[in-house]
Amino acid sequence: MAIRITVRDVPERVRAQLVARAALQGKSLQEYLRGELERIASRPSVDSWLQQVRRRKRAADSRISAAEILKHRDAAR
Repeated sequence: MAIRITVRDVPERVRAQLVARAALQGKSLQEYLRGELERIASRPSVDSWLQQVRRRKRAADSRISAAEILKHRDAAR
């Protein structure tokens, strides 16, 4: 069963930009926004992603500094 979502007080310029993006993809505004909402919902939030990275870093007991990582990255180029 589909749920309806209403977003109020969207500035006209924002709506116009979204309509233009939808048109570029050959979609209605509703189709475009539904796709964007599905894309957003399928990804973790920034906070949950950061928590996951921190857990992995603790589990790996990583002690490599950001400067060291960049040095190795640049050496590989």
